[in-house]
Amino acid sequence: MAAGIATTQQTGVPGATNRAAADRQNIADNFDQFLTLLTTQLQNQSPLDPLDTNQFTQQLVQFASVEQQIKTNDMLGSLLASTRAANVSTASSFIGRRIEASGAQAQLANGEAQWTLTAPRAASRAAIQIRDETGAVVATKVQALQAGEQSVTWDGRTATGAPAPPGTYSISVEARDAAGQPIGVSARFSGVVDGLDLSGDEPVLISGGVRTPLSAVTGVSDA
Repeated sequence: MAAGIATTQQTGVPGATNRAAADRQNIADNFDQFLTLLTTQLQNQSPLDPLDTNQFTQQLVQFASVEQQIKTNDMLGSLLASTRAANVSTASSFIGRRIEASGAQAQLANGEAQWTLTAPRAASRAAIQIRDETGAVVATKVQALQAGEQSVTWDGRTATGAPAPPGTYSISVEARDAAGQPIGVSARFSGVVDGLDLSGDEPVLISGGVRTPLSAVTGVSDA
């Protein structure tokens, strides 16, 4: 499959930029008007009843606080844009490389799908179910599991022996030890990245049909 990047990447938010510029202009206009009114009041105030300096000092502070908040928002927007650009650059470097990630999904390709299971202790009996994208069980397998990591490979055959169509499948494991106590088993998958989805806040790596957020990647190696 040819490597590629999803075309849903967003390059900016013009509406938000225009709103921020309008807010800054409104603040500047209002501040100028306030200073004009304040100067006029000071020039025409009654010596016997001078203006309360505390009131217009508080108003000056409020104007300055709003202006500072707008500047802070601008800086945060620039920081987020820089972070996004760095994430896109990092995600692009994964194209064509093999990743490992936490998750129960794997891609059935060339008649094979593989997961890495991790059991905290040995399981005398583990019921393994393979489900298709609709959640329907297409294959089951019962076996023992060792403590630690081990690979589980599905040959792509359904419960009837027919070959399952290529696609994304998920694994679930119900394991018990020799005493009959349940054991929590975690799953990881491995796949070669052949595409990216940059439409969201976080880049998503695509391996076949399996979508993996960048933050979920636990290992990287050459394909």
